[in-house]
Amino acid sequence: MKSKTGIMKVKDNFDIWDFVQKNSIWLIFVICIVFFSIMTPNFLRVRNITNIFLQSSFIGIMSIGMTYLMIDGNFDLSMGSIMALSAVLVIGFMDYGIPVAVLLSLLAGSAIGALNGLFVTKAGINAFIVTLGSMLGVRGLVYIYTGERALVSSELAFSEISAASVGPIPLPVLIFLIMLILGELVLRYTSHGRGCYAIGGNYEAAVNAGIKVDKHIIINFILAGFTAALAGILMASRMNAATPTLGMEDHMIVITAVVLGGTKLDGGFGNLIRTLGGVLVIGMIRNGMNLLNVHSYVNMLIMGLILISVVYMDQKFDPLEE
Repeated sequence: MKSKTGIMKVKDNFDIWDFVQKNSIWLIFVICIVFFSIMTPNFLRVRNITNIFLQSSFIGIMSIGMTYLMIDGNFDLSMGSIMALSAVLVIGFMDYGIPVAVLLSLLAGSAIGALNGLFVTKAGINAFIVTLGSMLGVRGLVYIYTGERALVSSELAFSEISAASVGPIPLPVLIFLIMLILGELVLRYTSHGRGCYAIGGNYEAAVNAGIKVDKHIIINFILAGFTAALAGILMASRMNAATPTLGMEDHMIVITAVVLGGTKLDGGFGNLIRTLGGVLVIGMIRNGMNLLNVHSYVNMLIMGLILISVVYMDQKFDPLEE
């Protein structure tokens, strides 16, 4: 069976179906590798694998914040808009220097996350309504700030951030992996992580147990805003520009990756290692479709079908059951 932290417990008898359920994301991962390596000879080349990790790192960073939120039973539809806002702000603030511009952009994303959390916890408004409104409102701010035009950075040093690497590992990938490891350690071994699982598993029981529910939820919304802002800054650095349409669909890709990784929509179950699997599977599918010259609209259709399928599986099979 699974514990509420998503960590496997030993069973006396081996059950093949139970094994498949527990390791489904990695089985899908292997299937994707086999399929695309057969369909296109370029898929398994080192350069393409590196490109998959690099492209996936932006969604992956955002998925860390989304995983925390979904474990405690919430989600954030505004992450794509926050990503866009932070991207245009970091370029807009570039006259104050790169460190100041990055810091202010991260603060802006975190502040929006905090506001989302306050509306959900203190005003008692459903997270769907709050973050939907935030998604629209923040996107409107982006259009107003940019005048509906792309912003281009004149600082070459800024574009070098995402182009940098540590050995063979691109810097955005390294940032993603470090945050993933730290995030998983927090989930497993800290009171905040245990609180997230408790809140998502049984909200009323968590309140009765004296857990500071509002504090944990607000922290997770701040984390979601922070990770969205960081992804936006890195994306702006990679393009050396920012457009008002940046991240328009990324919040749905992030949710798809997290749910595909096994995190329960109603909370209480999931971990970042499985989310990593979901992020990589989505990255491989998008990359493989591009290598096969599949139209982007078909790619969107496939993503939609994947989301519907994993939501169906989420409802049909409950990993918290015996």
